[in-house]
This record gives sequence, C-alpha cells and structure tokens, in this order.
Amino acid sequence: QVQLVESGGGLVQAGGSLRLSCAASERAFSGYAMGWFRQAPGKEREFVAVISWSGGTTRYADSVKGRFTISRLNAKNTVYLQMNSLKPEDTAVYYCAANLEVRTTPSAYKYWGQGTQVTVSS
Repeated sequence: QVQLVESGGGLVQAGGSLRLSCAASERAFSGYAMGWFRQAPGKEREFVAVISWSGGTTRYADSVKGRFTISRLNAKNTVYLQMNSLKPEDTAVYYCAANLEVRTTPSAYKYWGQGTQVTVSS
C-alpha cells in the first residue's frame, strides 16, 4: 500500500520553529512534485509550499514566504518543511501531497498524507 507518512508536528510558542517531514512508504513517487498544505478549523485547505522532483522549482504562499522552506531528499523519499518565526495564525493541520506536476491548488493532488497538527501558542 502506497502512502505518505508525516511527522514533526506539535506545540510551539510564537516565534519558535518546527520541521515537518513527509516520507513515502516506498519509491512509488519517483518523479513527483511534493507539496505542503494546511487546514485550520472552519477553513478550506490552503496551499503552503511545493517543490519539483529535482528541487529546482519551489513555490510558496505569500503568507509563509521568508519564514518557511521546503526541501527534499530523494534518496530517503522524504520531503521537509522547515517552519521558522511561527505565528498563532499558522496553527492548522498540515498535509503533504504528491502530484506529477508542480501545482498550488489542493484539487490537483491525488495522493495525500494523514495530516499532522501544528499548534502555535501566543
């Protein structure tokens, strides 16, 4: 069974940092772009960041530019989201997703992780 396994979520104070990880259970996503999305209670799922297979193309939501960094280590089938200078408004469930092309809309993605909770306290 192909799946995306996430880790790294938790509780952190405003201004702190977290690093999220998303690992494929097997090498089924070779050649895929990988994205991070988030969803807060009562809100729609929104784009956070995406990276191409080669790592040569990245895109970020305006709300996280300069604070978040997406990267990947294909040898480990793993994608990371380094989150710095966290704000309470970053509180959400964070999801990773895979797609053959770089896209910024959730509807374009077919494969999703289970989500991990990130809570930022003030």
